[in-house]
Amino acid sequence: MRAVRFHEHGGPEVLTVEEIPRPAPDADEVLVDVDAAAINPVDTYFREGGYDPGELPWIPGSDCAGTVAEVGADVDGYDEGDRVFATGLGNWLQGACAEYAVVPESHLAYLPDGVDFETGAAIALVGVTAWQTLVDACSLEPGERALIHGGSGGVGHVAVQLAAATGARVTTTAAPEYHDRLRALGADDVFDYRREDLEDAVVEAGRPDVIVDHRLDDYLSFDVDVAAQSARIAAMGNTDPAATFENVPQCRAKDVSVHHVSMFNTPDFGAVLGRLANLLEDGDLTAEVADTYHLVEVADAQEAVMSESFLGKLVVTP
Repeated sequence: MRAVRFHEHGGPEVLTVEEIPRPAPDADEVLVDVDAAAINPVDTYFREGGYDPGELPWIPGSDCAGTVAEVGADVDGYDEGDRVFATGLGNWLQGACAEYAVVPESHLAYLPDGVDFETGAAIALVGVTAWQTLVDACSLEPGERALIHGGSGGVGHVAVQLAAATGARVTTTAAPEYHDRLRALGADDVFDYRREDLEDAVVEAGRPDVIVDHRLDDYLSFDVDVAAQSARIAAMGNTDPAATFENVPQCRAKDVSVHHVSMFNTPDFGAVLGRLANLLEDGDLTAEVADTYHLVEVADAQEAVMSESFLGKLVVTP
């Protein structure tokens, strides 16, 4: 099969397309014939060496969608020909940027017939992340207010929809060119993240009970300033290792809690993917695919995911 691999850590230039033996699934795994895989910022962290993948050479890619080509001896939930989508790959498991990917049975779910493979791949990692932040970590309830920083991002645009599907009111931030689309996806209030009176605008819309923050080093103190009493902050990421509260007594007085979330710590990927599949099938959730790439263009896609502005996800079609 053809697969994208890197033999050493470095920039996008270390990625090469190679012909390698098609893997065979272990007893608790399935072999997926990959129709689509998604590109995520975390792929670049593994490639650069900021996160440690398994033993090199390594196939990047955390999520995929396709058809079951082979099942392991102990797998009883799936058969050859089933349409599936999966995530949790590319870390200690070889990734999805290949013609075939080996996936543990616990890491996948059925993809509804009415959902195309590109959408399935695009929503897997970001959908599980949005679920972990809003539902598992922060217990978002109907009628509460959620603030989602970066609503045009991969996680952000799915979190907007998921929050709306729970019956919450949704505030999000994004560049102006994405405002109309985010409102169509379920946001009640959309603000330009660059506006000088952003704090006032967020408070006027309604102090959030749950905040999804992917830039703690920029917004953690802002989050506490705008938060409602007993608000929960889902801490997804930051670019600087340091992120601190400027006013600890205020945080204490508001009884604000911070929940650090990593998608790879999800205890049961398949169960969350199954819930997302129900929402996909009912039309309450989708993933915006901003652009598609071929295997030979994965290096370009990894550069684009870190440097370009777009709404949604980038997808690879082997």
